[in-house]
Amino acid sequence: MAKLTLDDLDLHGKRVLVRVDFNVPLESDDAGRLTVSDDTRIRAALPTIKAITEAGAKAILMSHLGRPKGKPDPKYSLSPVADHLQSALGERVRFVSNTIGDAVEKTIRSMPEGSIVLLENTRFREGETNNDADFAERLAALGDVYVNDAFGTAHRAHASTEGVTHHVEQAAMGYLIQREVEYLTRALETPEAPFVAVLGGAKVSDKIGVITNLLDKVDAVLIGGAMSYTFLKALGHGVGASRVEEDRLDEARAMYEQAQGKIVLPEDHVVAEAFDNDAPRRTVAGDIPDGMMGLDIGPATVATYRARLLAARTIVWNGPMGVFEMSNYARGTVAVAETLVEATAGGAMTLVGGGDSVAAITQAGYADAISHVSTGGGAMLEFLEGKTLPGIAALTDR
Repeated sequence: MAKLTLDDLDLHGKRVLVRVDFNVPLESDDAGRLTVSDDTRIRAALPTIKAITEAGAKAILMSHLGRPKGKPDPKYSLSPVADHLQSALGERVRFVSNTIGDAVEKTIRSMPEGSIVLLENTRFREGETNNDADFAERLAALGDVYVNDAFGTAHRAHASTEGVTHHVEQAAMGYLIQREVEYLTRALETPEAPFVAVLGGAKVSDKIGVITNLLDKVDAVLIGGAMSYTFLKALGHGVGASRVEEDRLDEARAMYEQAQGKIVLPEDHVVAEAFDNDAPRRTVAGDIPDGMMGLDIGPATVATYRARLLAARTIVWNGPMGVFEMSNYARGTVAVAETLVEATAGGAMTLVGGGDSVAAITQAGYADAISHVSTGGGAMLEFLEGKTLPGIAALTDR
């Protein structure tokens, strides 16, 4: 994608307005203070932030956190994130409890070059999510140049991701977005064969666009999660009480037939009578009995998927193979994570995105053993669907 990158900009002495993705989970500590419980997205932004400050520029960071519905809400304040960022960088991070206005402008003026300020949650203002032109213009006035490094929100046309670009002379990709785009573009346009996609999660409807766009590019699509039961029922298999999208059966059948053998479905399942980690469970091959629900792929499916993945040279994974948040139904997802590590070590390009897939990789300590772990589940899916991401499309052409 021929857009300006951070390295194309002359940063020295500039005010650099940076959209980061600090939408991170918070938890209360023993003293009742909110702290960051997973700083993956914060760490992903550090190379861009450091490059800006080391160039002698002021880094003016903005992000959203949660869904505060256009007004201030203390539980969604970015103040704890500023504290965490300061610890991660080992240098002072100023924080202002607003996004625009006199206090923000005064703080930026008084900052020495090479320093950092984090603005308050952009979604504390209604103008953010409805891409209000006045709000976007006032944000843009805070900087001399704009850098978007928030891939997780690049599929949203918000004031801080798309609107702001119309009011600056130069709008560039940060290192994180640049890396995301490079890996995803490589997978879509120049994948080394065999190319295998692993898609899981609850709904076929969430992945129809991705499957459709990938079918003529991949050698196989391995399906897991509840979406597999919609496919299986559409093909006439018994799925018991498993979760099924009844209104998508015809679509699933048509897609399976169109795929001409490329869509691979589970051959066995870990099942139980209740959606409960402690419910009695067993493995069944073929059809799932009445009253039982599939909650994970079974060992034979794990073996089949493993063999397919180890033979691949390009792998894209989005979505869990079962109810990953319950330990007794996490084995399929963990097995895919472990296999991707092995495939990466063998020279395959591996790309992982989506909340549970990333969680499986991260919790197992494998994040650094994968070619690329995407910070944006929804944005990654839309990119793989072939959709235009407004937060990237709006950046300045090279």
